[in-house]
Amino acid sequence: MTGEYTNEAMDRCSSAEVCGGVCEVRGHLSPPPDEETTEDWLLVSSDSLGSRGVAMDLEEEEEEQRGEQEEGRPPKLKSKLVSAWNSLKYGWTLKQKSHFGQSSPVTILGHCFRLNQSGARRQFHCSFSSLLWLTYRRGFPPLAGCSLTSDSGWGCVLRTGQMLLAQSLLRHLMPPGWTWSQGYLGVRDDLDLPSTPEGGGAPWTRRRSLEPQLAVRVEEGHRRVVSWFGDHPAAPFGVPRLVELGRSSGKRAGDWYGPSIVAHILRKAVTAADDVSNLAVYVAQDCTIYLEDVRRLCREPLPRDGSLQGSPGLAWKSLLVLVPVRLGGQDLNPSYISCVKRLLMLECCVGIIGGKPKHSLFFIGFQGDYLLYLDPHYCQPTVDVRQEHFPLESFHCKYPRKMSFTRMDPSCTFGFYAKTQKDFGSMCAAVNEALSSCEKYPMFIFSEGPSQETWGPSEPPDPSSRTRTPSSGCVEEFVLL
Repeated sequence: MTGEYTNEAMDRCSSAEVCGGVCEVRGHLSPPPDEETTEDWLLVSSDSLGSRGVAMDLEEEEEEQRGEQEEGRPPKLKSKLVSAWNSLKYGWTLKQKSHFGQSSPVTILGHCFRLNQSGARRQFHCSFSSLLWLTYRRGFPPLAGCSLTSDSGWGCVLRTGQMLLAQSLLRHLMPPGWTWSQGYLGVRDDLDLPSTPEGGGAPWTRRRSLEPQLAVRVEEGHRRVVSWFGDHPAAPFGVPRLVELGRSSGKRAGDWYGPSIVAHILRKAVTAADDVSNLAVYVAQDCTIYLEDVRRLCREPLPRDGSLQGSPGLAWKSLLVLVPVRLGGQDLNPSYISCVKRLLMLECCVGIIGGKPKHSLFFIGFQGDYLLYLDPHYCQPTVDVRQEHFPLESFHCKYPRKMSFTRMDPSCTFGFYAKTQKDFGSMCAAVNEALSSCEKYPMFIFSEGPSQETWGPSEPPDPSSRTRTPSSGCVEEFVLL
């Protein structure tokens, strides 16, 4: 049985847990009362809270519905009600505050912040708000083959997959240590200054500052990445494109997508994207990363445009590794919590497509016994990313939320990024060390040989080249207890 088929079987047993018809939004746990906390942080600005925002959403829905009736088109009541209901429920949960204690550090994708130190809280906030937040959208063109104009209620796993891919693309294209600054446009260039001092006198010698030029160029890269996730058919990683690629896996718009199915959809999307160069996506099979397959994938010929990594004459693509796993039966096996923490502490980690039952989330870090996440369930109006200066604010979340590890759904997909061949070797060593902390069985393994799919009929696999061979092709391989 191939890895993709096995992962599909895993999705069938867990998709109902990860994403329900109308995704459930529950309250968030607070830390013990004796824990010292920082000031309360809410998820979005106060403009998005309260009944006023919900009422405006409902008014927009009613106005659009009246327009459809005047044009003789049947109103999409179900889609509109689901969208309004998710916005209403999400708005209520925003009123519940998340607390971040100063006694334990906060980790976000390999970066540790000690909130009791000077400037750490600002750095933490800046790092978090630089992540791309991709949520439900409403009002995009009808998806192919149906009349859906919103992914509210069914597309949450697609959105969490988008966020993981977006973080990988930011690592791939943006300068190391990049963070998003809303005020970059306020930087004045020397050429904006008057050439002659007030009151007359000799003209100044003016030289163009390089910093504003570089800031604008970097911001153009950030804006380009965001545009790739637009909700229109031409966007390489937008919901319309991902739904189209999901058809080969038997999925349609409105269906529930599991974490492993989304991993394969992302792989297909990156492979087919003309806008992204020098990036390969590998999806682990049967909880195994086959190193020979990875090397073969990354050494494929590339155009000699100066973007190659590695030694002269050797083409090596940057790599995103996606590992679908199942960390328990109906609930998360507690023995894997320490391992999940260690993986999130690695700089090569780009997040986890996961969630809690009936509610998909993008996990990006932790503090103590609580996971930090981005939630895609807030339904926002579609933004036309084809405009030259489209607004970016709705693609970034200013403040984080968290939930207890014990509520984590066992079905999830880990993501790791390696820019160069050397980085890939370092990634394998670091991930292997983190996996060794598992109390019982490893969450996944590395194998030096190729997968069984790559062997010819007269080339049986060498058992000694594999650390662990799955005993059968059933779903139980993924229930690692």
